[in-house]
Amino acid sequence: MKKVPQQARELDPDERTGGFSEVVATYTEEQAFLEASRCLQCKDPACISGCPVGIDIKKFIAQIVNKDYRGAYLTIREKNNFPSICGRVCPAEYQCRKTCVLTKKGEPFASALAINIHLLERFAGDYGMQECSQAQAVVSPAKKKIKVAVVGSGPAGLCCAGELAREGIKVTIFEGLHKPGGVLRYGIPPFRLPSETLDYEINSLRRMGVEIMSNSIIGRVRSIPELFKDGFAAVFLGLGAGTPSFLGIEGENLCNVYSANEFLTRVNLMSAHKFPQSHTPVNIGTEVIVVGGGNTAIDAARVALRLQKIEGITPNTTILYRRTEVEMPARRLEIKHAKEEGVKIRTLVKPTGFFGDQSGFIRKARCLECKLGEPDSSGRRRPVEIPGSDFELGVDQAIIAIGLKANEILTKVTPGIKMDKYGDVIVDPKTMQTSLDMVFAGGDIVGGEGTVIEAMGMAKRAAKAMIDSLLKK
Repeated sequence: MKKVPQQARELDPDERTGGFSEVVATYTEEQAFLEASRCLQCKDPACISGCPVGIDIKKFIAQIVNKDYRGAYLTIREKNNFPSICGRVCPAEYQCRKTCVLTKKGEPFASALAINIHLLERFAGDYGMQECSQAQAVVSPAKKKIKVAVVGSGPAGLCCAGELAREGIKVTIFEGLHKPGGVLRYGIPPFRLPSETLDYEINSLRRMGVEIMSNSIIGRVRSIPELFKDGFAAVFLGLGAGTPSFLGIEGENLCNVYSANEFLTRVNLMSAHKFPQSHTPVNIGTEVIVVGGGNTAIDAARVALRLQKIEGITPNTTILYRRTEVEMPARRLEIKHAKEEGVKIRTLVKPTGFFGDQSGFIRKARCLECKLGEPDSSGRRRPVEIPGSDFELGVDQAIIAIGLKANEILTKVTPGIKMDKYGDVIVDPKTMQTSLDMVFAGGDIVGGEGTVIEAMGMAKRAAKAMIDSLLKK
């Protein structure tokens, strides 16, 4: 009998848009076995090359087939401290699944027949959360009384802290917000990454001895030199890219024009959808547009539509993207979910101005139609404006999701640290060390916006370099 891919159970679109419950369910044991059984167990598994942290995918899948779920979990954790997080949010169709032998070379993203590696990782991770909590806390005895400061508790900071803690190094994470998690917390809605899952993975670090200090903005309350004076032998910068980019068009300062960063932070971190039970409100319009085509744009649109439904507003949320859907960098699964839930996607459209009423609230968006030209530096065909194609849309809320730039609160007050023209920190790509001695960096502050697992890959290189250096001293 031909083995077919196992589809994870999903909430019905009408049910999911009524709240923020997780949309995709974890595989059952039977589904995990059937999906893992499809793996060809290649002699030279290409899928591993598609994983930025090099998980032994072939091995952990074989362990699932043999129902050694604990073994599968521990195999993943040899390279990835947070399998339940990555199994939910990693864009596997662009990474491990794309390099699966069941995907033809040259395809822009993974074939539908490629093994659902991410769902198997999630299965093993969720099993581990329930059954292997003690295994998560195993650390090597401290070789020396060494302290390291990690600035930022996003995926890079959390990963670096975990790698160091395994070696018995004392780690303190400094987080500027009141809850740890960084972009995992404020940027990803709970219907994709439940807060309970994130909390559990973060608490696994605490069980390893990692201290997390919230409400601590390094660059304001302390400087990097002061961290060294306090006895920290090294510093890792996982600052992220928290400064939103804007279109630079007329009317972006009107009321009800949000950056996606602010919009999602108000909801994901501050629970604005529960106002007035929570202290932070958020406005929601009746005609919402979201500008952009990445995961953040999709997340913002899906959140906006849910808020409309919660407020009793007929859902009317539209994504405007200047290329076609094929070029959208968002995950294919998230695009599919957004459409199922009622989000409209209008492509080859570019806003050129916003216009408001006398009270200063947005009421219209002026747009131009586009066509695709020659490929640009990203490898995607460049959007070219079509002269005379102007049109207007009735809009009472706009959310701008066209990317984030480096957070420079710390770097601007740190003499000697080298940055590129975008404000990203320059590092040695092998060790991730900055221009400052024993100061390392990784994640979005280094390469601009990337994936969770890419940030973790950088953090692992930085941690290895730190460990090699610190334990020699």
